[in-house]
Amino acid sequence: MKTLSENWITEGWIDFEYKKYVLLAYLKDVNHDFKNVKLYPPLADLIHHYGRLRQFAENKEQLKAAFPKLITSADMEQLKFNYKPLHIDDETMQQLEEIVQYALPKFKDRIEEGKRIYDFLEGEMSIEPVGICPIYQKEGYMMLSQEKTKDILIYRYQVNLFQNSVDRYKGIMLQFIKNVRLSLVNTFEQIKMNLVKEYKELPNPATYRIHSKFHVPIQESLIPISKRLLLKSVE
Repeated sequence: MKTLSENWITEGWIDFEYKKYVLLAYLKDVNHDFKNVKLYPPLADLIHHYGRLRQFAENKEQLKAAFPKLITSADMEQLKFNYKPLHIDDETMQQLEEIVQYALPKFKDRIEEGKRIYDFLEGEMSIEPVGICPIYQKEGYMMLSQEKTKDILIYRYQVNLFQNSVDRYKGIMLQFIKNVRLSLVNTFEQIKMNLVKEYKELPNPATYRIHSKFHVPIQESLIPISKRLLLKSVE
């Protein structure tokens, strides 16, 4: 997909019509991805840009801070450059504020559209354990299936705890294992038994099957939604 620069608002030519053109070209590409049911990375990208715009709208100083800066000198001992902010006149700030106010509802509309698609797909997916679930579920296997195909994608998962300066949150790391074919003999239970034999470090693994009623792009939609469903089940 076409990406939007982190500081697209302040980079290059500061002109409302030009920035409007840049934004609409980007959103057109996002719409194309959404029509093809490709939610990621577009949805996450939209949310990120929307959050930055909200900050800019609430704090002019943050908008000024995002503006390019001039290098004034180099500190060879500290191995760093010294900068000074460019002068931003009132007319330029007014242009920037108009761009922000124009862009905010555009981003919000696309985010809501992406969430509608996400919620619909998630509602058409199911998750169930394969075999008996052990008490320890921080590691295990995820089996992905879709309607009208016998192909099963197998991933090993691990729940990790991440922390930033504000909060702690859980995430799931996935490792692709292999693609197998479902059959009368090779059932989900049998596939799990084969995994236990092949990967002995997990003798009694938590194993989940996630099934989608629709064929959707695997990397862009199926896996991100499946990770969220799995995280809800193993918390």
